[in-house]
Amino acid sequence: MPLSAEDAQRQLRRAVIASTIGTTIEWYDFFLYSIVTGLVFAKLYFPESDPLVGTLQAFLIYAVGFIARPVGAAIFGHYGDRVGRKATLIVTLLTMGLATFAVAFVPTYASIGIWGAVILTVLRFIQGVGVGGEWGGSVLMSMEWARTNSHRGFVASWPQFGVPAGLFIANLAVLAMSEISGSAFLAWGWRVPFFMSIVLVAIGLYIRLNILETPIFAKLLAERKIEKTPMLEVIRRQPKDILYSALARMAEQAPFYIFTAFVFTYGVTNLGVSRNLLLIAVLAASVVEFGTIPFFGYLSDRIGRKRMYMIGAVAVGVFGFLYFAMVDTRNPLWIFAAVVLSLVPHSMLYGPQAAFIAESFTGRLRYSGASLGYQLASVIAGGPAPLIATALFAYYRSGYAIAAYILVCAVVSLFAAWRMGDYTNKDISREYDEAHALPDGGHASRPA
Repeated sequence: MPLSAEDAQRQLRRAVIASTIGTTIEWYDFFLYSIVTGLVFAKLYFPESDPLVGTLQAFLIYAVGFIARPVGAAIFGHYGDRVGRKATLIVTLLTMGLATFAVAFVPTYASIGIWGAVILTVLRFIQGVGVGGEWGGSVLMSMEWARTNSHRGFVASWPQFGVPAGLFIANLAVLAMSEISGSAFLAWGWRVPFFMSIVLVAIGLYIRLNILETPIFAKLLAERKIEKTPMLEVIRRQPKDILYSALARMAEQAPFYIFTAFVFTYGVTNLGVSRNLLLIAVLAASVVEFGTIPFFGYLSDRIGRKRMYMIGAVAVGVFGFLYFAMVDTRNPLWIFAAVVLSLVPHSMLYGPQAAFIAESFTGRLRYSGASLGYQLASVIAGGPAPLIATALFAYYRSGYAIAAYILVCAVVSLFAAWRMGDYTNKDISREYDEAHALPDGGHASRPA
């Protein structure tokens, strides 16, 4: 029985809230690990290494989470297109949350030697699998409840809001425990935010259990249009869409982790900046994104997804040089301004990105295709970014070498976005085996 307009609007609100809160919790878990990597793990789990080598070793474990994300995309993308968006999102939340909770109990090198780092690596991999399946489902849960074609960019941007929200809460938790525990932060203070994550998981689980399946998936189920092997099918039918989606993210993901994770190593170790100054700056930057992400998602509904995205790629490429010019002054005010402003060009990409990628795939393959394209960028951009930044600085001893790397990422994304289809305000409900093609020459509607 079709829902009334009022009920549909209510379900849209619930879906957006459930997706946003769920992604906030999952990104809190993921970012918490990212923040603590630069501050704690090199000292506690690789104490016998040179500080730079120890940092590289800690970031290698950090990168494992990114390598695992396409694995999660493949696993949960399959079930998201086979079983449904809602059920899959419940499992991703539990996978991510329980792995994060377990990090609080991992013994250090002083207690069990290298096995502490091994356990961290396993848990980080499980984290990556969970978050790899989260993004696609949360975006579709919101976007597929949209009642018209004219505001999908804005609706789909709300799950993206979970990134700055999770970043804010993670930094706030680490900052609070840094102040509370003081000199004991390395002994026990860093563990408390991981321990507390179980409370957030319980909240997210309760919310997700009380939403309905999306109307698009329910329709596919009713019409018996569920693919047997959606991941293999989307790779066969839409390989270019997957590739361009991954490459389009390079300008968004690599700089983001340099600006919000590598900055702790760069600032504290190389510039002698206070840890708390950087934590507060990242907190402020995440607050700015509370408004800029939905704004640029909304703006993409007005000027077009592709145009908005390409403007953002140019802005990121240019800002990298400005960022390191400001940070290298060692002036706390300039450093604070650089970190806060860094997430504005990021928002220009991240706001429209969810709809831009998800709209490229047909409904019965959308969870698999969007998740795989999105998460492959983790392997080529997000995970390697702090490692590449650390190596570039070690060799050139200049932040501008890192800025040049950001520029290269921006150029790649600019090309990929130019090659992608633009489905802004257009119907995306038709399937690839239907007689009429989608507008704008999209691959999804092209018969096999």
